[in-house]
Amino acid sequence: MAVEVREPSVKKSFFVSVVLPAYNEESNIAREIETIRKAMETTDHAYEILIIDDGSTDRTAQIAEAMGVRVVRHGKNRGGGLARNTGILEARGNVIVASDADGTYPHEEIPKMLSFFPEYDMVIGARVGQVVEEPWYRRLPKDLIRRMASRLSRMEIPDLNSGFRAFKKDAARNYFSLFPPGHSWAGTITLAFLVNGHPVAFLPINYYKRKGGHSTFLPLADTYSYILLVIRTIMYFNPLGILLPLGLGLFTFGGVKVVYDWLRTQYIGGLDVFIMVTSINIIILGFIADFLAVLHRKKTPH
Repeated sequence: MAVEVREPSVKKSFFVSVVLPAYNEESNIAREIETIRKAMETTDHAYEILIIDDGSTDRTAQIAEAMGVRVVRHGKNRGGGLARNTGILEARGNVIVASDADGTYPHEEIPKMLSFFPEYDMVIGARVGQVVEEPWYRRLPKDLIRRMASRLSRMEIPDLNSGFRAFKKDAARNYFSLFPPGHSWAGTITLAFLVNGHPVAFLPINYYKRKGGHSTFLPLADTYSYILLVIRTIMYFNPLGILLPLGLGLFTFGGVKVVYDWLRTQYIGGLDVFIMVTSINIIILGFIADFLAVLHRKKTPH
């Protein structure tokens, strides 16, 4: 898939916080920290590396601390989303690079990602490169959900839930209360930025098989949560985008049924009336919800 990206015309130095949630990643953490350091040293940006140890039972935190990076510990495993939320709160930088510590993402691409700032509020590493090593049982449901999100948001989204992205801290804090604790964190922040008109770029990247450890992705449970997050987030920011098509579709169905029943029996039944009234109520509810969403956006600084 070709993804169009644009180089910004303005170069500016800023403070970057690279946030890595980590859960039992002792076999990967040193390599990832070293890769990030080498990448950041090629830039003019001041930076910090912040490891969020999400209740690891191995030596993940000790290895990171021995390498001189800051470590924030969760007493128990709380999920990748909450670990990222902790990273946002603890980060000292005004631009945050969030990723994973399992060796799947190309951290050497961080300088290219940062080159899009300050013109963009978020840059997402879209897993559409030449190498995408992801099992079909994860790739298929994610692609279907991505297509659904693109359709509902009316925006082309090459990668909805990539864990590798950079964003402005102040912009992310506007939607902090919406961010869930699990895998759906990435999709939520993507939709929050896109639906609210933040400038977002997608950078094509490779995606590799994780190096050691095991994935916490649960195909059925997490796919279900992804679908809920798409509907919930769109409903929160653009309820008319869901309720108006639903109401119009039901109204059309009800109208066809009324005409059919009248031509066949010269009688309009109670179900016909119920469908028509329900469709009108959904449309009205959509406009009311959209009005409230617009008022909320006006009170929320971008």
